[in-house]
Amino acid sequence: MSNALFQSDIPGYSCRRGKVRDVYDLGDRLLIVATDRISAFDYILSTPIPGKGRILTALSLFWFRTLGIKNHVISTELKDYPPAFQTEQLAGRSMLVHKCEVVPFECVVRGYLAGSGWKDYQKTGAVCGVHLPAGLRESEQLPEAIFTPATKAESGHDENVSFAEMAKVVSEPLATELKTRSLDVYHRAAVMAKAKGVIIADTKFEWGRLPDGELILIDEVLTPDSSRFWPGDDYAPGRGQSSYDKQYVRDWLETSGWDKNSTPPELPAEVVAKSREKYLEALIRIAGKSLDS
Repeated sequence: MSNALFQSDIPGYSCRRGKVRDVYDLGDRLLIVATDRISAFDYILSTPIPGKGRILTALSLFWFRTLGIKNHVISTELKDYPPAFQTEQLAGRSMLVHKCEVVPFECVVRGYLAGSGWKDYQKTGAVCGVHLPAGLRESEQLPEAIFTPATKAESGHDENVSFAEMAKVVSEPLATELKTRSLDVYHRAAVMAKAKGVIIADTKFEWGRLPDGELILIDEVLTPDSSRFWPGDDYAPGRGQSSYDKQYVRDWLETSGWDKNSTPPELPAEVVAKSREKYLEALIRIAGKSLDS
């Protein structure tokens, strides 16, 4: 298991490198490569999680296929890519997708009280402006899932905004459709995951519009990078939960002495191995397959 930092490099094509993905512009299409980079607290860490990009891609494809929602995927077969991209290093970690107009908001759905939502609730009795009943405990399931959009940031921190602020930018009809669709996807996925022993505490979706105006699901969906996954057999409200996502890395960084304002420390080998194990467990539990299947 190599710890080399995977980064795609296809000569002759412009590439936009995000926190985790390399995105190549092919004109009317994009080719998205999921690297093994991991980010936390708005920094890209220097230590990769081997195979992480393949895990994220496999889980996203599982959900795209299972949920049956119109999405941006055209193909994941190397033979369908332009010749320069038909390289084995991209197998299992890339997608040829439709180019679309990206909605400039993260569509966040929260079903449980955790993370920044819990901190917000303790201070204000609300989460991102959505008022909740008094007396809720950390990690408790909300009476109903809530929609809390955020601005998208290529680098730095996404900022929570109200539904009204979102509606001012994209129009109220579109904001309402995004809320309805995001809540629907979350509810259906949460039921499926819970039947497999995984709680989806919260997640974020990205949507785009095709030239004809059709709204489609894009980017990654319901992965350990975009969601908070908890093992159902260990769940108990009133405390933090063990997880199948990058919370393990965040927790290690919190106790490492790092000030969050300088270059992050390298992750120890045991943290890398445990993180990879958690990502794989999410794939195995939810999709019923490992990377080798």
